[in-house]
Amino acid sequence: MKKCLALASLLAVLAAGCGTGGGGDTGSNTLRFVGPEDPKTFQPVIDGFQAKNPGVKVAYTQVPFDQLNATLQQRLAAKDDTIDVYTVDQPRVAALATRGFLADLSDWKDRVKQAALPAQYDVNEHNGKLWSVPIWTSDQFLFYNKTLLKKAGVTPPSSDPAKRWTWEQTIEAGKKAQAEGGAQWAFVPEQIEQYYQLQSLAESLGGGSGITGQDMLTPALTTDGWVKAMTWYHSLFDGKLAPRGVGSFQTSPLFTEGKAAFFAGGPWDVGGFAAAKDLDWGVAPYPYFAGGKQVTPTGSWSWGINPASQNQQLARKFLEYAALDPEGNLLTTKATTIIPSNRAAFEKYVPTLDALAGDKSKGVGAIMTYDAEHTAVARPRSVGYIQFEDVMTKAFADIRNGADPASRLQQATQEVTTAWAQLR
Repeated sequence: MKKCLALASLLAVLAAGCGTGGGGDTGSNTLRFVGPEDPKTFQPVIDGFQAKNPGVKVAYTQVPFDQLNATLQQRLAAKDDTIDVYTVDQPRVAALATRGFLADLSDWKDRVKQAALPAQYDVNEHNGKLWSVPIWTSDQFLFYNKTLLKKAGVTPPSSDPAKRWTWEQTIEAGKKAQAEGGAQWAFVPEQIEQYYQLQSLAESLGGGSGITGQDMLTPALTTDGWVKAMTWYHSLFDGKLAPRGVGSFQTSPLFTEGKAAFFAGGPWDVGGFAAAKDLDWGVAPYPYFAGGKQVTPTGSWSWGINPASQNQQLARKFLEYAALDPEGNLLTTKATTIIPSNRAAFEKYVPTLDALAGDKSKGVGAIMTYDAEHTAVARPRSVGYIQFEDVMTKAFADIRNGADPASRLQQATQEVTTAWAQLR
């Protein structure tokens, strides 16, 4: 999920969105597909689909990640029929479905349940209906710098999920690597201010997702678990164990340049780190708090159909190939190191990722398999998730930069309550 593309590309996308329509099916042989990824990412699955459907063309348009949601909402609200299929950030499914921006796929419920990995079905459902299909999932790992740990006399963590380290062990080892191994930073999370990565901290301590209630529109950010988790998070930066002033998805160079003892990142980093030939690294399961629950982040992108599309049947056929056909789902991962959500595709993919960096990445497959079955917790499903995520990103940034965790969580609670008032 790279944040790139010039503004000119966005303007071109907006200019293309002038057509409107009311559903139906014109039988066009060109399918319009919109997402944030580099075109090279989806070319294999597009080629595979076109090969199976002679005469059909899939026209893909890339929109920058940080502009995707605003662009889609503007065009979908205008019933723009120049989008047939689009990528959907999974926790936003409820909000998009409520606004009428996704076509109902409920007749596929049983098929998707059978095909998808655990935790990859529910995120696509809202009010008993299925609105999108899962394409990718994700996991988080604890990467470590073997050189820095060896200099500090620290035995690296095991890749065995049964021997998963706690956060307390991780930070203790990271501090020793700073003091005796030459590490600048003890521990660096990749998504340093993002709810996706930080949710698991509160969940491990029993704090929940931060959203509760029958309608999932009641904030629950001042629980003991949340306060303890954010106090720990605050201490990372206050104690100079982790850096300030570096944004999410900009932290991996700190690891590849040998400055961090430990790094929390996803499967996409396995490919990136494999290219860092001078870096001696290993991988272990994502930590949890001592006495707490083992929780790992998960979730990624699903695909949905624009209800205003005039090409509904071809759109469904494309989704069927990309999500339910193991061959098609595997092709969505051919050009990037991301985890396919289809069970059969996942089983074929695991050995590939496990061997990507030789001995350095050995164990990744076993970690992914275990986490998918036992520890994966998705982001909450709420029609207010978009507003919630915006508030939390700002709160995490403030806590990271010195704000009192308990007070800032109380402020976030008030901000979320205000933002959700219009949704009740």
